[in-house]
Amino acid sequence: MRGYDRINSFLPDELILEIFRRIHAKSNRDACSLVCKRWLGLERISRDKLRIAASCKPDALTKLLARQFINVKNIYIDERLPFPLPVSFGRRRGGDQPRFLSVNLPRALEDEETSSHSLSDAGLIAIGEGFSKLEKLSLIWCSNVTNAGLKSIAENCVSLRSLDLQGCYVGDQGLAAVGVCCKQLEDLNLRFCEGVTDAGLIELAFSCGSTLQSLEISACTRITDLSLEAVGSHCKNLVTLSLDSEQINNKGVIAVAKGCRLLKVLKLQCINVTDEALQMVGMYSSSLELLALHSFQRFTDMSLYAIGKGCKSLKNLTLSDCYYLSDKGLEAVASGCLELTHLEVNGCHNIGTKGLESIGRSCRNLLELALLYCQKIGNEALAEIGRGCSNLQALHLVDCSSISDDAICSIAKGCRNLKKLHIRRCYEVGNKGIIAVGENCKSLTDLSLRYCDRVGDEGMIAIGQGCSLTHLNVSGCHRIGDVGMTAIARGCPSLTYLDASVLQDLGDAGMAELGEGCSSLKDIVLSHCRQITDVGLSYLINKCKLLQTCHMVYCPHISSAGVATVISSCPDIKKVLVEKWKVSPRTKRRAGSIISYLCVDL
Repeated sequence: MRGYDRINSFLPDELILEIFRRIHAKSNRDACSLVCKRWLGLERISRDKLRIAASCKPDALTKLLARQFINVKNIYIDERLPFPLPVSFGRRRGGDQPRFLSVNLPRALEDEETSSHSLSDAGLIAIGEGFSKLEKLSLIWCSNVTNAGLKSIAENCVSLRSLDLQGCYVGDQGLAAVGVCCKQLEDLNLRFCEGVTDAGLIELAFSCGSTLQSLEISACTRITDLSLEAVGSHCKNLVTLSLDSEQINNKGVIAVAKGCRLLKVLKLQCINVTDEALQMVGMYSSSLELLALHSFQRFTDMSLYAIGKGCKSLKNLTLSDCYYLSDKGLEAVASGCLELTHLEVNGCHNIGTKGLESIGRSCRNLLELALLYCQKIGNEALAEIGRGCSNLQALHLVDCSSISDDAICSIAKGCRNLKKLHIRRCYEVGNKGIIAVGENCKSLTDLSLRYCDRVGDEGMIAIGQGCSLTHLNVSGCHRIGDVGMTAIARGCPSLTYLDASVLQDLGDAGMAELGEGCSSLKDIVLSHCRQITDVGLSYLINKCKLLQTCHMVYCPHISSAGVATVISSCPDIKKVLVEKWKVSPRTKRRAGSIISYLCVDL
């Protein structure tokens, strides 16, 4: 019967709440809440997460939200996030009114004259008093909050489990209050918290150390080994530790290694830590699964010997700018850490072919390999990876000058489950290797060949015939033109991201084929493509209605008319990067907030 409500008359609140809990996309939840007042109220009750941009009167906004969403458990506030502004996307068909993606500020915010554009203690007090069920709070670069606001959070949100204070200038009193009141705290991020000293962290470790599982410290100049000794003594359940500090020495790391036997994740960027500390990690941290060592100047292969001997459960290893490591250290890891699945070697100039060969022979479960700026690693190393690591799914190569087509062919034939292949500035890699990838790696979805200038249309034809890509980056591969892009367009209909910048021979024919074959495209980069004109751009835009970002700087044949076509034809467009002089006053009025300029005024 017309006018008879078959839903609200029969469905109880509990069932509708359960439906809302199963809807994860915010846009879908917002749409459902507009059905009626009852659904709006129930959606507000079911909402457990809030994401707030701290750049438009956040204090007043938090007060308003606290009255409406009473069951929120997770709040994320980032001072760097811009508050969305009205955006025009052209005129409605048959009408004179422009279409807007608008955000109407509640009158409570408009009338709040004293509210600043940064979150302050008043906002934190509102959060503490309004969200008593809060379990996770992230305050990213909220530099105006102080100890008073943090103490209010601690006293009111006693169920807090995760606290991210990155970039907040809070001090010891606030941190100590968190330790005293929040006895369930598990995760704490103190990156760039310059106001915290040993006193605050020691008090927190003493008060709630038994529950703390994750701790991040970076650029906290007044946190020293004394704090880590307290962590080692009181935080027996610590699982993750990330340290980036010039103040930390061997003593602090050793205290954690000896005291926190459940440690699984250890990330270190501490220039004063030496072999002595890493040897203790190898001796005591038998549960370690992830180890990341960055910019170490004072430890040698002796550290990796200890890791290989003691950390049999290690699965993920990152070695970045560790100049004194050699093949022998990597061989020790390979022989001892047979469960290794992820390896990154970045700028370790003394690690070469032999070290990586040992990984290929011993670590059969390797899933991801990244070699960055490894000039001494040659083709035979990747040949051994191809023979031994058949489950490899991702390979990253950056500035590896000794790697050529032979290595890529070995990977393609041996690692047929490869899903991601990223190669940048490996100038010996050309069509031969990429053709082998297209013929053998049928599961490949993500391919990046930035500035591999020996790759041309032949390689793209093989990829188009053999792989169904969703992401493709061929920036700087100037031998690729319309023929290669046509093959991609016809063979990869699921393509959503394309970077075709600096392709001098790509023209309107390629654009037309992309529009016809890749209607799912969301992000495209066409900068420095000198043959593409407004005509080719219109071919693409007429079919790719899902486009969200478009970069087209230094395209001399794309004019202000082409820019306007992109703006008016793509309802989901969020960012257009173009030269300032190509944006007409009318286009700027209609969509100024989504246009970015490479250069403003020269």
